[in-house]
Amino acid sequence: MPLRRIISPIRELSESGKLAGLLLLLATVVSLVLSNTAAGPSYTAFWELHVGYGPLDKSVSHWINDGLMAVFFFVVGLEIKREVLYGELAEPRQAMMPALAAVGGVVLPAVIHLAFTRGTPAASGWAIPTATDIAFSLGILSLLGDRVPFGLRVFLTALAIIDDLLAVIIIAAFYTSSIHTGFLLGAAGIFAMLVLLNRFKVKPLGLYVLLGLGLWFCVLKSGVHATIAGVLLALSIPTDRLEDLEHALQKPVNYLILPLFALCNTAIVLSADIVPELFSGLALGIGLGLLIGKPLGIVGVTWLVVRMGQGQLPTNVDWRRFVGLGFTAGIGFTMAIFIATLSYQNPAAIDVAKLAVLLGSAVSALIGMAILAPGQLTEEPAETHRVKEEAH
Repeated sequence: MPLRRIISPIRELSESGKLAGLLLLLATVVSLVLSNTAAGPSYTAFWELHVGYGPLDKSVSHWINDGLMAVFFFVVGLEIKREVLYGELAEPRQAMMPALAAVGGVVLPAVIHLAFTRGTPAASGWAIPTATDIAFSLGILSLLGDRVPFGLRVFLTALAIIDDLLAVIIIAAFYTSSIHTGFLLGAAGIFAMLVLLNRFKVKPLGLYVLLGLGLWFCVLKSGVHATIAGVLLALSIPTDRLEDLEHALQKPVNYLILPLFALCNTAIVLSADIVPELFSGLALGIGLGLLIGKPLGIVGVTWLVVRMGQGQLPTNVDWRRFVGLGFTAGIGFTMAIFIATLSYQNPAAIDVAKLAVLLGSAVSALIGMAILAPGQLTEEPAETHRVKEEAH
């Protein structure tokens, strides 16, 4: 029975969606603590150990960021495809509000970052504060339970998925180094084969996985970031296998890949020298982009759409709660840190960027929770909403 007492709360956290966010937070704290103890040099050196042979001789950190994160982007691609085909993005009018809000939540943070960094090398990180971490942001809403309307959760889910799609496009378009045409053509050829397999309704997933590995290698060597291969592979998966694959990969991604990513990418040595850098244009552009740009962009665009009579807020959602959603969307974390690793070559700049992401995300989360927490809802439970929506 003692074992059941331990397992039951963990299962409840997992089913509610809170565990993924808590594990990311725990991994971040552990990594920051280890990096700043006597074990710090050994800990940070571990991530730079090389594993592999020949063209696949990469550091542990590269295998995580270029390899395991391709699986994360594969799941992101599955989610995007599912939502476009069957979910919140299936109807153009239904998708318009979160889509426009997501664009506002990308453009304004980028403008704020560029306002602080224009004309400096730090400007290359303009996309860092444009990202929303779907696991963390939805985890925050789940922590608040019945205080958050069901419609607000649905809106944030759709917004975060569109945000992920925009991040994929940004990475492909702006964070690609020199292009190797041969490998790029090879990747295009393999993707065409995957599309044909789908078109002719070929079902065995083994074929998709085998070609997906070849696609990943060609994209890796082409100069385009390797994680884009994960999204391309997801788009070619037969629609009747989407849900099974997503379900099978959700736990490995949430409970292994993302915590490993956090451990690897938050190994930041905190020193007296880094404190003044938190007031630099680089850090302020990222921190304020997340903290101010995200909510202003999301809420501002949504207000304009509603004001023009082209849309309305989700059911049981007032402007106070919607502002709370805007701040919650300012939790950048995973995707923001990932883009930070692509933006700069200087390790010191990367550490400052990561720390700014952590601080901006933490303050955004606290403000979002403070706005959303007061008062209980009198609305019907989420399951009732879902049944009614399906009936319509």
